[in-house]
Amino acid sequence: MTASPEIVDLFARVLAKGVRRLLRRGLDRGYVEVEEDTASLRGRILVGETVRRNLLRRPHAACRFDELRHDVLHNQIIKATLQRLLEAERLSVELAEELRKLYRPLDGITNIRLSGGLFRRVQFSRNTGHYDLLLRVCGLIYECLLREEREKKSKFPDILDNVEKMSTIFEDFVRDFFRTGQTEFTVRSEVITWDAAAMDPLHMSYLPPQMVTDVSLRSLSRTIVIDTKYYRKTLSRYKGNEKIWSPNLYQLFAYLKNLERHGGPDATADGVLLYPAVGQGIDLQYIIGGHRLRVKTVDLDVHWRQIHTELLGIIQANRCRGDQPLISSDMSESAAAKGSRSARLESYVSSLASIAGRLLISIVY
Repeated sequence: MTASPEIVDLFARVLAKGVRRLLRRGLDRGYVEVEEDTASLRGRILVGETVRRNLLRRPHAACRFDELRHDVLHNQIIKATLQRLLEAERLSVELAEELRKLYRPLDGITNIRLSGGLFRRVQFSRNTGHYDLLLRVCGLIYECLLREEREKKSKFPDILDNVEKMSTIFEDFVRDFFRTGQTEFTVRSEVITWDAAAMDPLHMSYLPPQMVTDVSLRSLSRTIVIDTKYYRKTLSRYKGNEKIWSPNLYQLFAYLKNLERHGGPDATADGVLLYPAVGQGIDLQYIIGGHRLRVKTVDLDVHWRQIHTELLGIIQANRCRGDQPLISSDMSESAAAKGSRSARLESYVSSLASIAGRLLISIVY
């Protein structure tokens, strides 16, 4: 299937915006090992190579030395990603020309073939932290581009139906939003150990693995644990009735109960099950076992400002609205159509925008 021109162009806009900002700030440089024939001796003289090639006659010598250059891995990845997008089918003429202009200043950077391992090799320092979001965008583009060797063209697979990949994207989106969108809470993923004692110490090894939260938010007075889920259907069905997915609820409640022993805000931590809206928006609120627990959807198919407001609303004090949970089923005509592929595509695009930080917001919205 040919790639959607909208998603190809969107990736191109995101990358172009980020690379333009990077070029204005200046490309990072690092020490690169260089071998060069030179009349000015530098570094280590390669005597064998010099004699074998009779360089002294010129007079030159083969030398190996470290030189500060832009030809470092993170710049190589950006250049290679630009190249991959230029090879993508149905990229608009205007964006292709813009990408070519951005590609030219990278002329002195080595051409490489992208692989998943390259992204894992990149190490950030205080001086290169600004590359992080841009390289994550490059990573998403790499994962979504499938090189068809026989056609010699790049295509996008249908990752919207890849629940595992989309779950990771949604989790990253939510965590990154709270890291950058507010200052009240510290934000991280954390390991929670079981509040358990075994009659025989050997029995502890049979307990399930340690629990790892998607998003833990902490302030001096509150703890909120957010567990993100990405499903094609927000609610399950039991005997014809819609129900919360029970494994999700049990998992979140286990997190909250095993935090209690820490005392302080952890003893009464709030829990949130957060889903992207699929057709029906819900906002269910309960108190279970002394913990405020909320099951909520966030609509990713709306303007960024509305997404921003809705997500920030999650960290406001969770007060139950009476005994009955709130289910919002007021679906406009456009919301009713969100099951369509185009609406799902827009939801994914909004997630991508957030993962890419603020790069996409100024372009798309």
